[in-house]
Amino acid sequence: MTTRSIAVTAVAAAALVCGMATSAPTLAQQPAPKVIKVQSSFPATSTAHDAGKMFADRVDKLTGGALRIELHPGGTFVPPFEVLDASSKKVIDGAVSIDYYWVGKNKAATLFSNTPAGIVGMDHFDFLGWMQEGGGTALYDELWKEMKLNVIAFPLYAPSPQALGWFRKPIEGLAQFKGIKCRQTGISAEIYARMGMSVVNMPGGEIAPAAERGAIDCAEWVGGIEDVRLGLHLIWKNHYTPGMHESGSIANVMFNRDVWNGLTPQQQEAIKSAAVEVFVRWGVWIQKLNAEAIQEMQEKHGVKILPTPPEINIEFMKAWDLIAAEESAKNPFFKKVYDSQKAYAAKVVPAKRFMFPPYTLGADHYFPPKK
Repeated sequence: MTTRSIAVTAVAAAALVCGMATSAPTLAQQPAPKVIKVQSSFPATSTAHDAGKMFADRVDKLTGGALRIELHPGGTFVPPFEVLDASSKKVIDGAVSIDYYWVGKNKAATLFSNTPAGIVGMDHFDFLGWMQEGGGTALYDELWKEMKLNVIAFPLYAPSPQALGWFRKPIEGLAQFKGIKCRQTGISAEIYARMGMSVVNMPGGEIAPAAERGAIDCAEWVGGIEDVRLGLHLIWKNHYTPGMHESGSIANVMFNRDVWNGLTPQQQEAIKSAAVEVFVRWGVWIQKLNAEAIQEMQEKHGVKILPTPPEINIEFMKAWDLIAAEESAKNPFFKKVYDSQKAYAAKVVPAKRFMFPPYTLGADHYFPPKK
């Protein structure tokens, strides 16, 4: 080896040692991931909770592990229906839930879950359109100020359209609704009560035990795979669908606002992007699971999938219209939001009816109903 070669080799070796010396401290100095403690309102076995897990996974990957969502099922830290207050008070950092649970604080909350009746006919994407293009996002932020809560929230997934529910005995119309004891929640409970039903409010995890001991005569949960996971198909055999109580409902992910403000702009954008992605990914995933669950109910467990008597859904919408009018007359914020939604829906809902062929047109042609 020449003197020149020895010199070059020595310089290269020195550079390598120098690089190793500088890179090791850099790796060691990387900050620990920021952990956000989130509780859902739902059982660990529910697909609603799965949406939260999907969201947590995407946030972790989009931030390169710098931000981690630590997700816990309903009841871990607070009861399922108390996650909003717990998030506001920073007992937990955030929650996965749905806004119609908060109608006891302000009935306008149900409007931000697109319930009931898919507000003035809006489906999931109509509602997201109102949020993004019709001023809904700003009104959503205003909702929390109206309720004096220190949170911020984003649409996360659409647990709908949902079935009318499970019934111990068959129903033929409104007459059978009178007096039956049924699990319902949110504004839907008030509507069904006006239709003569005796409503009972309880978390999803309590439905099956209540049904087994005969404490309730019917129950609404979601339909499809969610109901199979709760085991409702093993208790009752009369399953009616569709319902109008959650024809286009939207659930959310929320955060304590101080926790949110403590995130970097990049982390905040990662959360927003992850929420939009989960809305699509969870939606197509659940559609397949629901189809398989319905087939299993019928073929393996003798469940009767029955059409909801039309008068029930029609009366439901009429009862909701009356409640919405009453609430608009006494709650200025409710009226502000509802008027905004009606104005947006007046543009997109009639247009979609004109442009979109009825789903049953293709379905009946290629997969005709069994006689």
